[in-house]
Amino acid sequence: MARNNEDRLGTPAPAPPNVMETSNNTAGDQMFSFVTPTEFVELPSKGKFYSEGHPLHNVETVEIRYMTAKDEDTLTSPALLKKGIAIERLLKNVIIDKSINTDDLLVGDKNAILVATRISGYGAGYTAKITCTSCATSTDYTFDLNEVDQSLPEELEVNDDGLFNLKLPKMDVMVGLSLMTGADEKRLVKLAENRKKKGLPEAVLTDQFRMIIRSVNGSQNNEHINALIENMPATDSRYLRTAYAELSPNVDLTQDFECPECSMQEEVIIPFTTEFFWPK
Repeated sequence: MARNNEDRLGTPAPAPPNVMETSNNTAGDQMFSFVTPTEFVELPSKGKFYSEGHPLHNVETVEIRYMTAKDEDTLTSPALLKKGIAIERLLKNVIIDKSINTDDLLVGDKNAILVATRISGYGAGYTAKITCTSCATSTDYTFDLNEVDQSLPEELEVNDDGLFNLKLPKMDVMVGLSLMTGADEKRLVKLAENRKKKGLPEAVLTDQFRMIIRSVNGSQNNEHINALIENMPATDSRYLRTAYAELSPNVDLTQDFECPECSMQEEVIIPFTTEFFWPK
C-alpha cells in the first residue's frame, strides 16, 4: 500500500489534479470532434474474382465514408474535370482502405460504390431526362437508387487462369473471358480518343473484345485472339456481348418507367449523366 507523503515527509501532500476540469476540457473537445459517418457497401463480385493477395480477395463488402463538402470541391475542381479524373479522385477519397487501387476494382464493384456514394451525398432520388420510345416525349423522371439491385450469377465459374469460358455457337470456339476493371475502362476511353485524333473510325466493340477476350481454345496468343475478333460473325458478337453482360457481377440499373404523356410502360437503364454527381 502506498504511504501518505504528509506522514512520511512532514509536508503536505500535493493537491490531486483537477479531475473535473480535465473532464470538462475533454467533454468540450469531444463536442467539436466531428467524425464522418461510414457504411459498408456490398460488392456484386463478393470478392470471388480478385486474385490472392488483392485486398478484396474473397471480401464481400468495402467500407466507405459519406460524401463531404470537401468531396464536392473535388467534383467541381476545374483541373480534375479537365483531366477527367474527378470521379476517380472521389472514389479514392471515400474508400477507407487505402490499399485498394480503384483501377483494380471490377466494373460492377466500382458501380456499386459509386451508387452508394451518390446516395450518401445527395440522397436516393436521382432525376434524369428520359425519352419515351413510344411517343418520343422527353420528361424528367426521378429514379430511386435504393431500388438498385445486384447479384452474382451462380453459373459463373473461374478457371485456374482467372478466366471464365464461353463457347461461341456459330464459330464453335471456346473463348476465355476476364471481367473488366476500372483500368480497362480507362484504356477504352483512351483508345477512342486516339482514334478520333487520328481520324480513324470508331471501334468500340472490337476494342472491348480485346479487353475481355484473353484466350481462344486455350491459346493466349494475341495473333489468335485478334484473328478471332476480326472474323467474328455478328451473331457471335451479339451472343458474346449479351452473355458477358448477364454473367458479369454488377449492379442492375434497370427500373420501370411510365411515360406521363402516353402511359407507355417500359424498363429503362438509369443513365449516368453529368447530373448523377452534379444534381440541379
